[in-house]
Amino acid sequence: MLFEQRFWPLITDGSVTATYRRWKRPQIVAGRRYRTPGGIVEVDHVDTVDPTTITDDDACRAGFDSADALRGDLRGDATLPVTRIGFHLVDEPDPRAVLASSDELSDEDVVQIDARLDRLDRASTHGPWTRAVLESIAARPATRAPDLAASFGRETAPFKVDVRKLKNLGLTLSLPVGYRLSPRGESYLRAASTRRCER
Repeated sequence: MLFEQRFWPLITDGSVTATYRRWKRPQIVAGRRYRTPGGIVEVDHVDTVDPTTITDDDACRAGFDSADALRGDLRGDATLPVTRIGFHLVDEPDPRAVLASSDELSDEDVVQIDARLDRLDRASTHGPWTRAVLESIAARPATRAPDLAASFGRETAPFKVDVRKLKNLGLTLSLPVGYRLSPRGESYLRAASTRRCER
């Protein structure tokens, strides 16, 4: 679920527990969990509301000073219905962070990571990329994503989507600028390098 950066700390500290969007149809499902930059949230309810009925208290729960400020910030076609999403922060570690922090890989773990990377490479429209990107991040940590993307002759946005796939496998970590390998990613590259030397 996407939020402007100013809302991230308010989600983290539990101040913001709702958001309002102009959607043709709801794109969020009650009961499901979603990652946000402020943490993982679980959606409690999704309903359509008349924006004129939004109160200042409602706006405060969404991170705004007033209902007028919230209504003024609603984006999109004004003829679309307004959806209210209520949620709470899940007080559990991000499974990706737990996975990324582990640098103890069994042979089976390495085989499974190989298989996942192979699937990503096969599904790619621009050829195999996973190992090359991992090695580039290892060699150039904290490098701006546009610079890394340019080194592969790629546009930044789709390149960042690919790196997010590696993050979902626990292999990379996002930094304020660029990325670095996680302990799991470092361990995987060491194992992959050892296997190449043994061949």
